[in-house]
Amino acid sequence: MDHTESRDGTDEPTDDTRTTPAPESAPETEPAPGPVSGPASEPMSASASGPAPESEPASGPAPGPEPASGPTLDTAPQPDPAPQPQPAPESAKKRRRPWVRRVRRAVLVLALVLIVPLVAVETALRVNYMGDPADGTYTRNRDAMWLGHAWVDGRKKDADVAALAGRLKDTGVRDLYVHTGPLEHDGTLPRSVYPRARWFIDAVHRELPGVRVQAFLGDVLANGGPEGLELSDAATRAEVVRSAGQVLDTGYEGVHLDLEPLHSGDGHYLDLLDDLRALTKGRDAQLSVAAHQIDPLPHLHSVAGFVADHPKWWSQEFFGQVARRVDQIAVMSYDTARLFESTYGGYVAQQTSLALEVTPPTTHLLMGLPFYYESNPSHWGHAETVGAAVRGARLGLSRTDPDRELFGLAPYIDFAATETNWKEFKDGWVR
Repeated sequence: MDHTESRDGTDEPTDDTRTTPAPESAPETEPAPGPVSGPASEPMSASASGPAPESEPASGPAPGPEPASGPTLDTAPQPDPAPQPQPAPESAKKRRRPWVRRVRRAVLVLALVLIVPLVAVETALRVNYMGDPADGTYTRNRDAMWLGHAWVDGRKKDADVAALAGRLKDTGVRDLYVHTGPLEHDGTLPRSVYPRARWFIDAVHRELPGVRVQAFLGDVLANGGPEGLELSDAATRAEVVRSAGQVLDTGYEGVHLDLEPLHSGDGHYLDLLDDLRALTKGRDAQLSVAAHQIDPLPHLHSVAGFVADHPKWWSQEFFGQVARRVDQIAVMSYDTARLFESTYGGYVAQQTSLALEVTPPTTHLLMGLPFYYESNPSHWGHAETVGAAVRGARLGLSRTDPDRELFGLAPYIDFAATETNWKEFKDGWVR
């Protein structure tokens, strides 16, 4: 988030010509170009210039006498010509156009307020991407992956599960967040939207022993538009908790919650997490959440809140409050609007460090990977690559807590993944 400036041309200078005739044989003089900065010279009088020179004899009749350039005894004095208007000095012209100076100042202020900080941030992110990750900062076999709804609505078959198992067999993925919602705006979850959930859970346990399947539940919050789930309503929060118990009864081994757009500091969300944690802990199940990014600059979430209904960032403090209430927290570290791989990778490195600083060692932290390709103002596919995200996460881990065990990466999402995505993930992270 270029302005162009238009500038008027300077008025043409006015000729300072005189009405008093000069002697015919005398050469005419041109006025000096440009605006006149002082009074004009007076016309030369006859007493100063003397009589007009006589003409040389010619073959024809001699011309009559030339009129004198000033008053004579034979003629009545002529009044001086009226003074001609003089062009205004350059300084006066500038005073007549104060808006030009105001526009220039506004453009300069805009450059200082927007462009200079942007360049500084991009430079800092590029620097943050420099260096080498520490040895040993590879998978801890605690990675996760988001899966689409087709796995539980009847579109997938046994052969699809076998193919998925082949993809994940040699990776560190140990948790699958399979889309089982969306929730209704009142917090309820119709059983009809996930008719094949039990089949999928059993198939994963058969093909991938030790991998957990969690129900990915989400909805749009009312603060992001005219309709949505209202967290401030206690009855709605109670229905969300009931829906979580419902999917656990189906056989899921955890609940993964993704509610957006979630404003930083939302106390009702923290209340919901407390109630969900009580439920999952009593059922020996996992509670995990998808988390917004952390302010890359102090209080940036507050500034963004003035201009957008969907703030991208949480404060670091709020992120820590959420992390202390769950078993797993996965940062949606994509859709960053970064233009270059180096600045995107530097951004992920920064996000990793910020998250590690406030996530307790008992909570499993995951950094999201963009397993999809889009090109739009919020996500430039040539910049947001899996390779850059993996390297950025390793750099952040290396600088902040290289020995952290409860750390992993989480690809999003299976149905949009390309061979390049899988290759960069395995080459950069799976060793």
